[in-house]
Amino acid sequence: MPQNTISFIFNNQIKEIDFVKSGLAPTTTVLQYLRSLPSYKGTKEGCAEGDCGACSVVIAEAKNEKIQYNAYDSCLIFLPMLQGKQLITVEDLGSASNLHPVQKAMVDTDGSQCGYCTPGFIMSLFALYKNSNEIDEAQIDDYLTGNLCRCTGYRPIVDAAKIIAVADKKDVFSENETATLALFKEMEILEAVVINTSTQVYLQPKTIEAFIAQKIKAPEALLVNGATDVGLMVTKQRKLLTNIIDISRIPDLTSIEESEKEITYGAGLDLESLRTHSEEVFPALFDMLTVFGSRQIRLIGTLGGNVANASPIGDLPPVLMAYKATIKLAGKDGFRTLPISEFITGYRTTDLKNDELIYAVIIPKETSNTQYKSYKISKRKDLDISTVSGGFRLALNAKNEVEDLVLFYGGMAATTKNADSATAFLIGKSWTRDHVEQAMELIKTEFTPISDARASAAGRTVMAANLLLKFWTDTI
Repeated sequence: MPQNTISFIFNNQIKEIDFVKSGLAPTTTVLQYLRSLPSYKGTKEGCAEGDCGACSVVIAEAKNEKIQYNAYDSCLIFLPMLQGKQLITVEDLGSASNLHPVQKAMVDTDGSQCGYCTPGFIMSLFALYKNSNEIDEAQIDDYLTGNLCRCTGYRPIVDAAKIIAVADKKDVFSENETATLALFKEMEILEAVVINTSTQVYLQPKTIEAFIAQKIKAPEALLVNGATDVGLMVTKQRKLLTNIIDISRIPDLTSIEESEKEITYGAGLDLESLRTHSEEVFPALFDMLTVFGSRQIRLIGTLGGNVANASPIGDLPPVLMAYKATIKLAGKDGFRTLPISEFITGYRTTDLKNDELIYAVIIPKETSNTQYKSYKISKRKDLDISTVSGGFRLALNAKNEVEDLVLFYGGMAATTKNADSATAFLIGKSWTRDHVEQAMELIKTEFTPISDARASAAGRTVMAANLLLKFWTDTI
């Protein structure tokens, strides 16, 4: 593939973009690109940060001779991330005289009023239509969580989803699947993407070794995978990102390996795949991921990205710490591992070296006498930032005495932090409400949280203490 170009399927043909000749920046988002085209104005810009879903598009990939369709927020996806994929917008579904079954269901249920949010809803429902043969209400809610509508109150949109739930799932895309798969094969390119314009360098290596070589040459390069955080630097802060290494096409980073004692998740694994896999093996992790963003966000956000962010209100660090997760790093000196509690060294800082990336997260399998729970308190249930979160682990002996206990909190300090005084007090004591209430008083004095738009410091203190009581009620 020539340097400075990408190829993807668009409007039933292979589309090639040359970033030098076109003048497009490699950090142009898919939303910005679509809005620049004369006949693709259906994709709307609302929040430009992945909250409203008005810009939802479907991106399809060929997997095992089948095509997988998923909805994404196009405001968070840089154009090079489309390499080798298919971009589908609301204009591609149908016409006024030949509506797609999803569009017809929305019309028949009066699911659109002002219409601004409608294209995004259509694309999320289209992904649901293509992905599921048996659709239940929980799936409908999950697929629509990332789309905001202030007109209809969702009820007629949910009604539309129920109509497509019993449809035969045939459409123009299923009719053209063979031809589309042929286009995917035509784009099967082993070479990495290299884009070098007058102001930006955007690299997309396909191996760990290539990444390390590139990072050694450019230690200042910004590392991205899903770019759900980095994307906001472009859309909100208007920053010019001059040097990016995008690791989203390295296959080793998306693997899941299971042994007798542990499961190793590739750091590039998207959070939705992690959520699906963890349901049976790590239920506390599954519970946290179920209230992590929306499906559109989880499909592009990655495990390694959330850990590397090292935010004190990040959703995954507390529960990963409770599970005794370790971080596997890859760099020029090979691999090294360390506990996640040691990997995160301070407020948004980690032990990651300039030439390294997070290769995997390793989680030991649960033992039969240990209980794990995760909790998230936020202003709304779905698609919200944590105010206070918790990842807790408890092991009791035959006498109902605490043998092992950790209480990792997010939102209570500059980093995810264990309630050391409370755990020290409880270990060796019987797991009773009286002892737990005494430990709650210790929690109230152990942390010094801040006040912000999400909660006051006093409110956070009460929440943290009450989460311990909830943990007790959930484990007795």
